[in-house]
Amino acid sequence: MTDLLKTIDDPKDLRELSRDQLPKLAAELREFLVDSVAKTGGHLSSNLGTVELTVALHYVFQTPYDRLIWDVGHQSYPHKILTGRRERMDTLRQYGGISGFPRRSESEYDTFGTAHSSTSISAAIGMALGARAQGEKRVAVAVIGDGAMSAGMAFEALNNGGIHKDLPLVVVLNDNDMSISPAVGALNRYLARLMSGRFYAATKKGLDSVLSMAPPLREFAKRLEEHAKGMVVPGTIFEEFGFNYIGPIDGHDLDSLVPTLQNVRRLALDGEGPQFLHVVTKKGQGYKLAEADPILYHGPGKFDPAQGINTAKPSAPSKKTFTQIFGEWLCDMAEADKRLVAVTPAMREGSGLVEFEARFPDRYFDVGIAEQHAVTFAGGLACEGMKPVVAIYSTFLQRGYDQLIHDVALQDLPVVFAMDRSGLVGADGATHAGAYDIPYLRCIPNMLLMAPADEAECRDLLTTAFKQNHPSAVRYPRGAGVGAVVSKELKELPLGKAEIRRSTPGLQGKKVAILAFGTLLYPALEVAPDFDATVVNMRFIKPLDVDLVCKMAQEHDLIVTLEEGAVGGGAGSACLEALSVAGIQVPTLVLGLPDRFVDHGDHALLMKECGLDAAGIRKAIAEKLGIPAKQQAA
Repeated sequence: MTDLLKTIDDPKDLRELSRDQLPKLAAELREFLVDSVAKTGGHLSSNLGTVELTVALHYVFQTPYDRLIWDVGHQSYPHKILTGRRERMDTLRQYGGISGFPRRSESEYDTFGTAHSSTSISAAIGMALGARAQGEKRVAVAVIGDGAMSAGMAFEALNNGGIHKDLPLVVVLNDNDMSISPAVGALNRYLARLMSGRFYAATKKGLDSVLSMAPPLREFAKRLEEHAKGMVVPGTIFEEFGFNYIGPIDGHDLDSLVPTLQNVRRLALDGEGPQFLHVVTKKGQGYKLAEADPILYHGPGKFDPAQGINTAKPSAPSKKTFTQIFGEWLCDMAEADKRLVAVTPAMREGSGLVEFEARFPDRYFDVGIAEQHAVTFAGGLACEGMKPVVAIYSTFLQRGYDQLIHDVALQDLPVVFAMDRSGLVGADGATHAGAYDIPYLRCIPNMLLMAPADEAECRDLLTTAFKQNHPSAVRYPRGAGVGAVVSKELKELPLGKAEIRRSTPGLQGKKVAILAFGTLLYPALEVAPDFDATVVNMRFIKPLDVDLVCKMAQEHDLIVTLEEGAVGGGAGSACLEALSVAGIQVPTLVLGLPDRFVDHGDHALLMKECGLDAAGIRKAIAEKLGIPAKQQAA
């Protein structure tokens, strides 16, 4: 048999195939996808579910002239494979390789960069209106998953898009949980093709024109149509937004997808207004192991496709991740304080809340992909005397920033933000890197901000934050720490007090003090003997231990600050501000993430590139002290 996939280097090649060749291509694409992700790691279940949809979209639409936007984008691997990046899939999410998300700089087919949820419809409306303003006759297509439809931004966009009655816009709802759709079968396929066909559209338009002369009859006919459609499809809400709803249809049936998409494209180009196509897909489709456990195969590391992911527990105990430490602390604190409730914006597994939900189901709230709502909802809980803990990624909290200021901090409500994935995140890259939480949080009045150096301190600082009657945040990184022994005690640390971890009294020559924030304490301790430096574990970014910072500045000739976060407005800046207020001048070296977006790659490699590994810190201090390179090497 001909290997079709190897002949597809561009969607133009795909459009040369006959319709009856498409299922074979989809089968080859699915097989290639499983083998590829097994070698590199990455998102799998969601991509297996969009194979046929991707083939059909590129077959029907004239990409890249027609704009195709993938919401979130973790389901865009088949799209990447079909758009000239097949041979580079072995570099997926690796340093110098292709991104795990759509990226404008990577391909002309990636028309809009995504990675956060619910942005596609807004972008597609902008593209469609922009094209129309320039006299271009193209269609903008937004592919959005049903999880992303839980975010307010998606509905804001629908509300705006529906007012443009002749907009060449298509929204494809990729419903992969069967959560809002009835059973899909022959009847629904027939209805979808009928409702997307020209005869239906023309008849509907003609009757609307005739009945416009008799408003009561027109309204009756409209309600009758909505009622009839509502009996077999959940489309009324989208019709109310001004979209022509079509579906649901089987998203794995190319014989249904292709003609329906062809009809939908014609409607959009013929000025029939925004179109909404509802397709039902199955996560993990075609790979039985992923079908059986789509969550396990959502974002696996490397695995053997024939054997699947090894779920057996390792014989030797491995280091716990910060996420696991948080999950254990949350359950223990919930036992100790009945006021504790947990809130997450659709990140139960990622944020370590699985056990909490099982043990405390009445105190667990997953609000869906709705970060803004999560923050204000937590504020409402706090108003009633509860102690909410919002488990959220650093980069996702950015989406609820106004609510953080206006609804929580301004009212000084005791909400704890447990910020996972602070700092660099490795393979997910710049879109998910928690690089900015220190600058964006420490400038907010009433806000407390803490950075643990290891797993044991993470538990202690979470307890400290929970005990406060002010909004507080604890930032911790992805992955495991140094393997510190974690006590079961719920210990509160003195608020705003750092600790000296290495003291060097009576030094000769240049005296160096390293002020380390978070996990960079450990490379600081590794480097310190080379300069006989004092090392301070700062712990608190706000309130800063100003007295100790000033003391270190008065007793040393060089202050070095370390943080895995943006330098601009970061923890080092806080130290400089404190010294300025105190009128103390001392040479200061501020080390942190550079003023640019750091790409994806292995975390250790990225830290080295940013000069935040032990070797980079050592080199930066030596250069600041004027130590020649030869002596540095020695």
